[in-house]
Amino acid sequence: MSTILITGASDGLGRALAEDLAAGGRHQLLLHGRNADRLAQVAQATGGVPLRADLSSLAEVKRLAARVSQAYDRLDVLVNNAGVGFHVDGTARQLSRDGYELCLAVNYLAPVLLTRELLPLLRRAPAARVVNVASVGQQPIDFDDPQFEHDFREPVAYSRAKLALICHTMDLADELAGTGVTANSVHPASYMPTSMSTRSGMDFVDTLEKGVSAVRRLVDGAEVAGVTGHYFDSGQEARAAAEAYEPNYRQRLRALTRDLLAGF
Repeated sequence: MSTILITGASDGLGRALAEDLAAGGRHQLLLHGRNADRLAQVAQATGGVPLRADLSSLAEVKRLAARVSQAYDRLDVLVNNAGVGFHVDGTARQLSRDGYELCLAVNYLAPVLLTRELLPLLRRAPAARVVNVASVGQQPIDFDDPQFEHDFREPVAYSRAKLALICHTMDLADELAGTGVTANSVHPASYMPTSMSTRSGMDFVDTLEKGVSAVRRLVDGAEVAGVTGHYFDSGQEARAAAEAYEPNYRQRLRALTRDLLAGF
């Protein structure tokens, strides 16, 4: 039985993934969510363990990791799925509880920090996997304005955070080479019927089942065992934005990330 932590499991793709994994009865599911009522519902439906936390607070991210580390001696899979979306016409810049631009904080800094804190547990598993839910929407961070204080647009903020997560995943794979822990990122599907897609103002494009299948393949698919450092688009290996393969861009992103996470 594998122990699997899914963030953002109380709604949308995360909940559907949890229900799909629970159907086989082969996994111990740790289910993170922010809304206590919805989290309790999915935990009851799947037999998973509810873990409530607000990932817009990096202190809560660390407390979530500490709770998992105290209760379990290993972690087989970490699915960083939780995120905040965007409205296609959104121009209202929001801040996290730590004062960071919200998309950057929740969609990038939170999964980076959570993964870092849980690495000891992941290393204890015989063949652990980190699966980062990214997006086909990808744009580079402006290092002169990393907090997007000027000319803010929600879709661009979302896309910047998702490319940053893809870059981090590739760096993580390099860092963990030879340890048995793999790290991959995936665009599950486009505008699935979820509350996040509804908020975006866009029409639905793909089914939720397509997204679940794409992520599930990286969670426990035998055919991708040992595969690491790759970006997948709807389950198929794909090419991310050019910056993901540029050493200078990734180096600058690592430096920015260290600065933003200093003290946490």
